[in-house]
Amino acid sequence: MEKKKSSLNKKLNLIMGTRRGAATYLLFVAVAAGMICSIMGGGVDQSSSPMRGRIHSFRSHLRRMQASAPSGGGGGGASPVVYHVTSYGADPTGESDSTDAILGAISDAAAAAAAAKAKGPGKEGSLMDGIVNLGGARIDLDGGNYLISRPIQLPVPGRGNFVIHGGSLTASSDFPNDGYLIDLSPSGSNGNGTGTGSSSPPEYNYEFVTLRDLFLDSNLRGGGIQVVNSLRTSIDNCYITRFNTTGIAVKGGHETYIRHSYVGQHATAGGDPHERDFSGTGIVLAGNDNAVTDVVVFSAAVGIMVLGQANTLSGVHCYNKATGFGGTGIYLKTPGLTQTRILNSYMDFAGIVAEDPVQLAISGTFFLGDAYVLLRSVRGVADGVSVVDNMFSGSGRGVEIVQLEGAFTQVDQVVIDRNSVRGMRARATVARGSVEGDNGNGTTWTADFNSVLLFPDLIRRVHYTFVTNGTSFPVHAVRSTSNNRVVIQSSAAAPAASVLLHITADQGEPVAWLPS
Repeated sequence: MEKKKSSLNKKLNLIMGTRRGAATYLLFVAVAAGMICSIMGGGVDQSSSPMRGRIHSFRSHLRRMQASAPSGGGGGGASPVVYHVTSYGADPTGESDSTDAILGAISDAAAAAAAAKAKGPGKEGSLMDGIVNLGGARIDLDGGNYLISRPIQLPVPGRGNFVIHGGSLTASSDFPNDGYLIDLSPSGSNGNGTGTGSSSPPEYNYEFVTLRDLFLDSNLRGGGIQVVNSLRTSIDNCYITRFNTTGIAVKGGHETYIRHSYVGQHATAGGDPHERDFSGTGIVLAGNDNAVTDVVVFSAAVGIMVLGQANTLSGVHCYNKATGFGGTGIYLKTPGLTQTRILNSYMDFAGIVAEDPVQLAISGTFFLGDAYVLLRSVRGVADGVSVVDNMFSGSGRGVEIVQLEGAFTQVDQVVIDRNSVRGMRARATVARGSVEGDNGNGTTWTADFNSVLLFPDLIRRVHYTFVTNGTSFPVHAVRSTSNNRVVIQSSAAAPAASVLLHITADQGEPVAWLPS
C-alpha cells in the first residue's frame, strides 16, 4: 500500500511540476465534478445549472493559463512563450468580434516583460534603453480570420523582441476610418508618438518587432499597418488590401524593413475597369534608413510615398495606377535632400516623381507603358542625380523618358545616360553626335543637341575630335555652346569633304578648374 501511495505521489508531483501540468490536473478535476453533477442532477436543465456556469468559467480560465504557459515540452527547461489568440476567446471564423481577445493576448505578453525586468539587469536581454525584451514572445493568430472593430495596439510603449503572425484580420463595419488594423504606436497616442501615460517615455516606442504571414483586409475603412517611432521593425510576407488611406505607414524611427509583401487597395492583376478611381497610398516612408524589398503595389493612387532620407527601394513592382490616369508609382517628396536609391525595380505604367532631387540614384529598373521619370522643381535644385542603365519601353507616341516640370536653376552632378529606349524619346545629360562637312565656308561646324539634352541651354563640357585628311593643320576651338548647340570654328578654311567631327556634350558636371 505504501509503495502505491508513493508511486501516486510521484505521478501527481510530475503533473503539477509545470503550469501546463497544473492546468491539466485542474481541468481533470473540473470535468470529474461536472460528470458528478450531471449524474446527480438527473433531468435538471444543465444549461441553467450554477455548477455548469462555474465549470464553463473555470475552463476559460484554464485556457488563459495554458496560453501564457511555455509551449515547449517538459523537463524544466525554458521555452519560447506563445500566446494563442483562440485561447483568449478569439473567433477564427470571423463571425464575432475578436478585438478584446487579441488585445488580451498582447497585454499578457507585454505584462510578462515587467516580470522579466524585475529579475534584475541582464535577466531580460539587452535592447535599447527603455525597451524591455519580451524574449521572442509570439502572438499566434492560429491561421484564423478575425473580425476586429478597433486597432490592435500594445497597451504601453517600451517593449521589444516579439512577433505577431499567422492569420488574417478584417476590419468591421464600424472600424474607425482613421485607424490601422495593426498600430505600433502606444494606446492613447493616436498614432503620433509615444503614449501619454509615461513621465519619461523611451527614445523609441518599440524595437525588433516582426509582423509576418498576415492577411489584412481594411474593409475600405482606414489602413493596414502603422509603425510609429520604432526601431528595427520587420514586415514580412504580408498581404494588405482594401485600405482607403495607407496600406503601410512608417512614421519616424529607423530601419523598418518591408519585404516579400503585396499591397493593393483592390484585388486586381492589372487592366481593372475602375483603375481611374483608385485612391490611397500603398506605402508611406516618413522616416529614415528604411528598405522596401521585393514588394508589389498593385492598386492605389500612389504606390510608394517617400518623405524621409536614406531609404532604399529594391525589387519593387508598381502597377498601382497608370500615370495616364493620374497615378504615380513612386513619389519622392523630399525636396532639397532625397538620398534615396531605387534599384532593380519594375515601374509598370506608373512612373517616378522626384521633387528637387538631391542625391537620387535610379538604376537597373524597367519602365513599361510610357512610364517615365519626372523631376519636379520646387526651388529649382537638381544635384547628385543618377538615372543610368535602365530600360524604357513605350507605345511609340514620343513620350520622353525623363521630363522636367518647372525651371531648374541649380543643376550639378546630374547624370542621365546609358538607358535603353524603345518606343519612347530618349533624354539625357550626355549627348553624342558627329558632324561631317561644314556650314558652307569651310571654317565653322555646328551640332544641335536640343533633341537629346534634358536641361535647356546648359552645356558644361564639350569633348570633340577634329579629323581631316587635308594637307593643312588648322587651329580650331569651341566657339559657342548656347541653346544646347555646339559651334566649332577653325582658323583656316578646310575642304568640306575632308572634315569629320565627333562631339560629346555634357550637362551634368561643371568643370573643376585646377590651380596653376
